[in-house]
Amino acid sequence: MKKLFSLLTCLCFVALSFAQHDPSELAKSPMSMSYWPANYPLSKIDGKTKEDPTARVIYCRPQKKGREIFGSLVKYNENWRLGANEATEIEFFKPVVIAGKTILQGRYTLYCIPTATKWTIIVSKDNYTWGNYSYDAKKDVLRTDVPVTKFNKTTEAFTMYFEDSNAGANLVMLWDDVKVALPIGL
Repeated sequence: MKKLFSLLTCLCFVALSFAQHDPSELAKSPMSMSYWPANYPLSKIDGKTKEDPTARVIYCRPQKKGREIFGSLVKYNENWRLGANEATEIEFFKPVVIAGKTILQGRYTLYCIPTATKWTIIVSKDNYTWGNYSYDAKKDVLRTDVPVTKFNKTTEAFTMYFEDSNAGANLVMLWDDVKVALPIGL
């Protein structure tokens, strides 16, 4: 009887916790997606392309909300999931080159180890992870350092987008007054 009572009590708490969540509420760190080429979704809808994009990144956008970000909320020299919630995913629809290494077509997870002057960007084959709690360096496909530059304005929400370059594109990352660009070639 005691076990049955404990089980029923637990079930009630679980039911109450689900009842209190309103799925129509906006997420604190909404999910976003960026494509390379940037105009890919519209080109596809308009019938201007039948090809797959080169890449897309799926990430959550935490907000600054007056907080000190780098060196405080996002610790220097510690692994960061490049956003919030689930770890950031990048999918390549064809092989690309990053830091001289060919990355095969497929879906990967992106991590970062930030410092004040450079970020170590990590491409991992460990997909579908929450945050960086289960990060496993043995699953790294690539690590490369990219310089940090100061951005001329404060970016409230963490932002990632592809910007065309001579060699392909840069995956640009903005938050607070920091800008980082990961060169990706074809």
